[in-house]
Amino acid sequence: MEAIVYEEFGGPEVLRHESGLAVPEPGEGEVRVKVAAVGVNPVDYKRRYGWVEEFYPTTFPAIPGLEFAGTVDALGPGVTGVRVGDEVLGWTKTGAYAEYALSELYVPKPAELSWEQAASLPVAGETAARVLRLLDVREGETLLLHGAAGAVGSAAVQLAVAAGVTVIGTASEPNHAYLKSLGAIPVTYGEGLATRVRSAAPAGIDAVFDAAGHDTLPVSIDLMAGEKTRIITIAAPDAAAHGIVFSGGIGAPGQVREDLTTQAKLAATGALTIRLAESFPLKEAARAQELSESGRARGKLILLP
Repeated sequence: MEAIVYEEFGGPEVLRHESGLAVPEPGEGEVRVKVAAVGVNPVDYKRRYGWVEEFYPTTFPAIPGLEFAGTVDALGPGVTGVRVGDEVLGWTKTGAYAEYALSELYVPKPAELSWEQAASLPVAGETAARVLRLLDVREGETLLLHGAAGAVGSAAVQLAVAAGVTVIGTASEPNHAYLKSLGAIPVTYGEGLATRVRSAAPAGIDAVFDAAGHDTLPVSIDLMAGEKTRIITIAAPDAAAHGIVFSGGIGAPGQVREDLTTQAKLAATGALTIRLAESFPLKEAARAQELSESGRARGKLILLP
């Protein structure tokens, strides 16, 4: 099979497109999937650099990629409830930047979703739902969400707004109309942010979800009057230095399946959307990761094996 492989930590240049690799065989409880689309995430380049070994330990040679959408190709021992030929989306155990991947954490793909739309959901949806649950944001509260226009941020905006939460979303000016369309109150990040947030939420904010990680924690702590228990980041590498919880990895499988099943149904009806930016052929994975790392992609990046 074809896949993207890397054998050392480093920049995009360590990624190699290889062919003739062995097709993985599913073990107990696993399915093999013919991958149709792969979601590219910031965690992919962070893993490539070796920055997130605490959450995603690497064994070389490694195939990047967490999330996929595709067709079940083979069943491992003990697998029930799914058949060869079923369309699914979820997380892979063996790396998604490949023609074939193994998975034990997946849900049915609604027919109404394109492959690209389906592949954009698992990481963004799981992360958004997990952090909102950890923050315990409730109807009537106000949430400050840094990086609100990104894939995770936009998913969190939609889930929070649907739950009756007021969302103040930080983003660059060109993304403000998009955030308004999702139901958020947009504010521009950068110098003077605290003043703009206080103007948008004169009664104060109740929790902070940081999906940006660019000098967001000091101002968040200030806006929360020093209260840190309801500030969570998924992006700030200096979280511990500020006494803030960094939430990484993935939640309990049962909860993850439940959330993703619900989110896939919402996406199929248009009630939950992830903005798609650009799709690349698998062999251009390095270019896709470079764009992801630049922060200039306005939406989800997808690879098509």
